Amino acid sequence: MTMSINMNSSEYVEIDHNIFLNIRDWGVGKTIVFIPGWPFGHEMFEYQFNRLPQLGYRCIGISMRGFGKSSKPWGEYSYDVFADDLQSVLHSLDLSNVTLVGFSMGGAIALRYMALHQGDRIDNLVLCGAAAPRFTSTVEFPFGIEPGAVDSLIELCYSDRAKLNADFGNIFFKDSSALCPQLLNWFHSLGMEASPHATAACLVALRDSDLREDMQSVNVPTVLFHGVHDKICPFKLTDAMTAPVEPTPDSAKAMAFGAEAVAGGIKGAKLIRFENSGHALFYEESKKFNDELVNFIEKKPSSEKYYFPL
Repeated sequence: MTMSINMNSSEYVEIDHNIFLNIRDWGVGKTIVFIPGWPFGHEMFEYQFNRLPQLGYRCIGISMRGFGKSSKPWGEYSYDVFADDLQSVLHSLDLSNVTLVGFSMGGAIALRYMALHQGDRIDNLVLCGAAAPRFTSTVEFPFGIEPGAVDSLIELCYSDRAKLNADFGNIFFKDSSALCPQLLNWFHSLGMEASPHATAACLVALRDSDLREDMQSVNVPTVLFHGVHDKICPFKLTDAMTAPVEPTPDSAKAMAFGAEAVAGGIKGAKLIRFENSGHALFYEESKKFNDELVNFIEKKPSSEKYYFPL
């Protein structure tokens, strides 16, 4: 049975024996739950939490196990584990009719949650720069990055994690040179707060997980926010989530040798392009991010053109 701890109960939820997740719970109104990306805690959503509660929303950020100020146990770090942890928080706080916002790896966690727990308590889904449905490419899925690139990141994590986070910060934004050094240092510090074990283990999850079948389980209104200049989760990933992927000659040849077919996208999913963002669209275009999130929740027209599946 899950329960909140007595001390600082508003900031921690116990999701397993002696494992606590740090949460931020601000505001009242319709509930938005934020799942951060690798390797950050919920603090990365500062520019949502300093605005959306003023507009009448209850914003709950969850630092997943191994990250931020949450417990950092040794053990498994898979999307299934994270999805179970998310459900524990939703039940412990007795949340319902939730808009679930997942960023980067958090988007992959959100997608796995929708499949593993049948979208329990979720009314709307927002996938932001999501590392989904696959983070890495295969013969029949050409949209992600090369698996070998992730292998190099895992090796660097074990030899120089500070450099790993610094290198990540340099490609996190459309143009990191245009930002003040203090902001980059802040993001670096958020990454360094993570468990080194969780940092490496989640890279393995990112490299090996395949969520193409999970997309078929999504049965709530869904919108994708994605930066056109994203160097971490390429913009082309949205093609796999917004429409069925037509087989190419290479993929047809691969399937002839037993490879899996590429699954279709999320039914009815819409895409909003962030033309001036890299991966950090929640910061680089924070006003647009917040405005479009409100528009989606309130079923209002987008201030930009919706890009519907063809």
